[in-house]
Amino acid sequence: MPTPPEAGPQADPEGQDMPGGHDMSGGQDIPGGQDMGAADYLQFRPLMFSIAYRMTGSVSDAEDIVQEAFLRLTRALRDGAQVASPKAYLATVTTRLAISHLRSARVRREAYVGAWLPEPIIEGGLGPATAPDPAERAEMSDSLSMAFLVLLESLTPTERAVFLLHEVFSYDYAEIAEITGKSEPNCRQIFARARHHIDEGKPRFEASREQRDEVARRFFDAVGGGDINGLLNLLAPDVVMVGDGGGKGLARREPTHGAERVARFLIGLFRRAQKEGTYGQPALVNGQPGAVVYDAEGRVASVFALDIADGVVQAVRSVVNPDKLQHLGPTSDLYLRPYRDLPWRSWPPTSPRRPPPTRSSRASPPPRTRGCASC
Repeated sequence: MPTPPEAGPQADPEGQDMPGGHDMSGGQDIPGGQDMGAADYLQFRPLMFSIAYRMTGSVSDAEDIVQEAFLRLTRALRDGAQVASPKAYLATVTTRLAISHLRSARVRREAYVGAWLPEPIIEGGLGPATAPDPAERAEMSDSLSMAFLVLLESLTPTERAVFLLHEVFSYDYAEIAEITGKSEPNCRQIFARARHHIDEGKPRFEASREQRDEVARRFFDAVGGGDINGLLNLLAPDVVMVGDGGGKGLARREPTHGAERVARFLIGLFRRAQKEGTYGQPALVNGQPGAVVYDAEGRVASVFALDIADGVVQAVRSVVNPDKLQHLGPTSDLYLRPYRDLPWRSWPPTSPRRPPPTRSSRASPPPRTRGCASC
């Protein structure tokens, strides 16, 4: 049985005990005292996952971080530590674990093949702290978008944590200082620096959900019908298409720019899909219109999302890397790149290499006699 609230040290999210006077305020107190286990705090899991996913851009990594945070809480309660505010404790552990993960994964991320996009979240796959208020819900969806998560990559792990906690999750600077282990003035400076970077490239999204959905519907109709002129009318002149294959899926390593090039590429993809028997299921992908593409056997082949603003599509982002689709179900091998150890020759094909001549064939031919029919 854990120690009663008035006794015992307070749990430190880093695994060390903190003095009893160091209160992690700003969260919900434990109902009914300390007689609860970590399983009773599952109500905080959506918040924890929302923080971890926005920090890492990875569903699997976010799940691992949340699981580790619950394990640390379990150990703290088992050791009799006092957790005055489980919400603040779990948010702190989750944030610090995410910062550590980003620092350790920096080299791997820098060596990533081609464009990097976050693992896609399909509507219903994320149980975030989304508010019923439509404006607040839209703001949360924008902070979940692929464009926003890619932009966060320009920030350091600590900058990312401070910015998300204040801008998205509405923590004040005193709470952020407790969570990150920084001073309150330092947190203000970090946020100002991060805000400057974000504002320089912050994506814009359609304010009207009805107009956004109408543009998406017309986009799918044009692509599905092979209507390239109709598609061109729905694409911004400087539209960009980004594909994430991670060196495993068939995707262009460099983005495709321009309405005409993107339109022709999309029409070509759809024609290929018709021949292969693949089909797309419209869905909200990271809070924005998109689709999940399945092969003829119902396995996930790719996911793409649309950035819509000013009544046109500003960007198309496609994830083909099978490692980033596993959480959505069985993945297809339809768009996998061939293994590098297989001999793929360049076009046009060359004739097979002839075997080296034998010793006898290299011998000098017999002299030919002029006028001899048998020579």
